[in-house]
Amino acid sequence: MLRYSTGKVVAVLVLTVLGFLFAAPSLFSPAQRDAFIAAVPSWIPRALVPHQGVVLGLDLQGGSHVVLEVDTNDLLRTQVNLLRDDVRAILREERVTAQGGIVVQPRGVQVRVADETARNTVLPRLRALSQPIGNPLLGQAGASTIDVAAEADGLIRLTLSEAGINDRVRRAVDQAIEVLRRRVDALGTTEPNIQREGADRVQVQVPGLQDPQRLKDILGRTAKLEFRFVSETGSGDVDNIPSQEFPGQTLPVERQQAVDGADLVDAQPSFDPQTGRPIVNFRFNMRGAQRFGQATTENVGRLMAIVLDNEVISAPRIQTPITGGSGMISGSFTVEQANNLSILLRAGALPAKLTIVEERTVGPGLGQDSIEAGKAAVLVSAVFVILFMFATYGLFGLIANIALIVHVVFIFALMSLLGATLTLPGIAGIVLTIGTAVDSNVLIYERMREEFRAGRSLVSALEAGFNRAFATIIDSNSTMLIAALILFFLGSGPVRGFAVVFILGILTTVITAVTMTRMMVALWYRTARPKKLPF
Repeated sequence: MLRYSTGKVVAVLVLTVLGFLFAAPSLFSPAQRDAFIAAVPSWIPRALVPHQGVVLGLDLQGGSHVVLEVDTNDLLRTQVNLLRDDVRAILREERVTAQGGIVVQPRGVQVRVADETARNTVLPRLRALSQPIGNPLLGQAGASTIDVAAEADGLIRLTLSEAGINDRVRRAVDQAIEVLRRRVDALGTTEPNIQREGADRVQVQVPGLQDPQRLKDILGRTAKLEFRFVSETGSGDVDNIPSQEFPGQTLPVERQQAVDGADLVDAQPSFDPQTGRPIVNFRFNMRGAQRFGQATTENVGRLMAIVLDNEVISAPRIQTPITGGSGMISGSFTVEQANNLSILLRAGALPAKLTIVEERTVGPGLGQDSIEAGKAAVLVSAVFVILFMFATYGLFGLIANIALIVHVVFIFALMSLLGATLTLPGIAGIVLTIGTAVDSNVLIYERMREEFRAGRSLVSALEAGFNRAFATIIDSNSTMLIAALILFFLGSGPVRGFAVVFILGILTTVITAVTMTRMMVALWYRTARPKKLPF
């Protein structure tokens, strides 16, 4: 029969009230939300106070959109240089001399070892540099990263394989996404969207950020920090690197690193207490502190070049050993440049150079136009649905309309709780879910009508309408949920924005269109004691 325990009624009412409370912040501006939170008594935990509104996407709030591409040539040069260093280390450890030295090729290196005994000694170690691609435990190991070929005249070629390059690009994109996320989060923006686009691209969307130049400054720099000594002779294994302090001049810097930025654990902007100029204070981890302390102890009196992205920021002279694991980077910085540099160093270096291939800015005016158009679409669709249900089913149509309003409120409440982003396709999902929500009510009401016309009593027809339509409602919503999940996991951007809203709408349909409708029908029957259906 149409009976509910007091506990179930209270649970549904509490759930409905909570839904309205968590959806309410979306109707207020950030200033109004802050004023509301400040007015809440201090004895109430702030975590229990609804304060997070629905996050608006780039197309609604405005902001910056950037697509970056991994510079495959730069990545290839880096891998070839690392391969050269590994080969040099193996030859040095085995005390083997290569005729003509190590020759760097576009995609690898080659060495000539004429002595057969020496060649047989180093060849196994050179082959060990090649690593299988994939996880052997999962049966994914196949191609190798390096092809090693030994010729009869003693020439040994080590070439980066095509599969190895593609695998390195894929891993570089994965690492770049994490680094970019840390950089964008440091800007204090809300819900940035950072995801892979194709094999070698990363898409970055930052809603609310109207300064695309700063975003490009933060994203476009590799932020590879190195501490290298300035060569005293100016010859040998050195690189002539341009100086930021002295434009147009270069410094002969040793290729060997003393310490690199991977060992940094913190970097903060500050001001030099003596000159008042902006600086960046940094701190190493234990390994970096030990290496930095050893390097400065052994090289007192020498110039140490601080190199960022192949440019010497400054080259101070080491007066005394620096063993505390911290220091400062000074240069011709503005306050904003010092702040940006600290963000880059904290987030870490990119695995490869990224090139901006697409950029656009969505103004807040255009976003506001989209919001108004979306509001109009939702309002018009809701009005037509409400009028249709009321005209067709009378009082039961009014019950369905109340459940529909709660249904939409639940969608916004869940999006606020989950921190989901509402996009323009998401508004389309809300419009669609309005129709699917009342579709469940139509199934229930038409089943009631059929049972009542077949001769059942009113209470029996009401009960049968809910019970026999329930399986159909579950089946139809399950198929839609499967389709929405596929869109979410396989889609990207606008498609995922639509899928998120649609999934939440499907999940709340059972609560609103079935449970709440049933409770209100039961209340109507117990208070009015009618003899027939109101439609």
